[in-house]
Amino acid sequence: MTNSFRVEHDSMGELKVPSDALWGAQTQRAVDNFPKSGLVMPHAFIGALGLVKQAAARANLGLKLLDPKVAAAVDAAAAEVVSGAHDAQFPIDVFQTGSGTSSNMNANEVIAALASRRLGSAVHPNDHVNMGQSSNDSIPTAIHVSAALQVRRELAPALAHLRDVLAAKEREVGGIVKTGRTHLMDAMPVTLAQELSGWRTQIENGLQRLTAVEPRLLQLAQGGTAVGTGINAHPDFGQRFCAELAGLTGLPFVPARNYFEAMSAQDTAVELSGQLKVIAVSLMKIANDLRWMNSGPLAGLAEIALPALQPGSSIMPGKVNPVIPEATTMVAAQVIGNDTTITVAGQSGNFQLNVMLPVITHNLLESIHLLANVARALGDSAIAGFKVNTARLAEALERNPILVTALNPVIGYEKGAAIAKKAYAQGRPIREVALENTDLTREQLAKLLDPAELTTGGIKGGGGGGG
Repeated sequence: MTNSFRVEHDSMGELKVPSDALWGAQTQRAVDNFPKSGLVMPHAFIGALGLVKQAAARANLGLKLLDPKVAAAVDAAAAEVVSGAHDAQFPIDVFQTGSGTSSNMNANEVIAALASRRLGSAVHPNDHVNMGQSSNDSIPTAIHVSAALQVRRELAPALAHLRDVLAAKEREVGGIVKTGRTHLMDAMPVTLAQELSGWRTQIENGLQRLTAVEPRLLQLAQGGTAVGTGINAHPDFGQRFCAELAGLTGLPFVPARNYFEAMSAQDTAVELSGQLKVIAVSLMKIANDLRWMNSGPLAGLAEIALPALQPGSSIMPGKVNPVIPEATTMVAAQVIGNDTTITVAGQSGNFQLNVMLPVITHNLLESIHLLANVARALGDSAIAGFKVNTARLAEALERNPILVTALNPVIGYEKGAAIAKKAYAQGRPIREVALENTDLTREQLAKLLDPAELTTGGIKGGGGGGG
């Protein structure tokens, strides 16, 4: 912005606005009034506001409420906002008025200025750009629109990609048998395919969770205007608006079943955030498993070697760390924290309006964006390229006394426990100790204690327990 100013006015009077700013008086008041956290409303939300104004102009044109030339100018100007060409003209802090009125007026003023230039005559931010709308229905609508688009465009494809990477890795290393672990302690063997299939199913379930919330996310508050009654909007505005928006986005948006719920509550945003939290928890689990499996390479498990991406220490030469899983866990922590904020904010629906809409917007879209980016990184930079240390896995299997569990149906739990304890104490393979302490032959033990056979889950008779 330059050091020169122009004078603008609103219902509260005159004030100075930077001469090269597209915004007007109400935006400037918000810039002056609210904290300078350095956080402005996300690009995806600004684009969604542009779509709201574009669809509204088309709906009002179809209802013969807006002059065709004005409607065309507003439509074209809003499309410029959707494209991201004017993001710098949206300077208002996230921590602003809880209704998001300042951001709504920011969009109205910027689009009005662009439309006025295009038309060659004045386009009014309230009377024309905001026709049939209120901040109280436009901002909740923009939350749903931006979240629905980002889930469809960013997060769902990223999770699908991670799922596919996991499936490919299952096929690549699936037949390798390793020691399973419960309580971080040695347990019965599993294949790497079985272990990875658990991770893959977590991601598939995450995709299903996103699909489950979509029917409510596609319901929009637009048409409720100030308090849900639709005052100052044509009775058909909400329906026409959704039809126009569906045409612009390709998503089947529909009017909310109840405008009073859609404007006074943000339950769908809370629901979506909860599903994002579950996905974050899934990624945290996968990332931590990878970190444990990669640990070492000498004093840890050293079951796999993750791709070496960068030096791991400023003082210890040669050290390489699992940086992508670590980044993933931090993203997961951030998303879980964002969900807490959204949960608290969701409780702030007082009578006919929730008054924490901007912070819900910021945290929801940040969570979607972070999860999408880190899911791709985890797949491409960690899982796709890890190498399996088959020798280490085989050594651990050979020495795993818990394999004695397979002998329970033959020799009983108590005798099996005694053999396991002796094998632990002497540091000897379970087969040798069992050969000395049972009537079973070497061939019988080889068959009963074959790790690959033990991954199939077949019951050879009796046995049970937990842990």
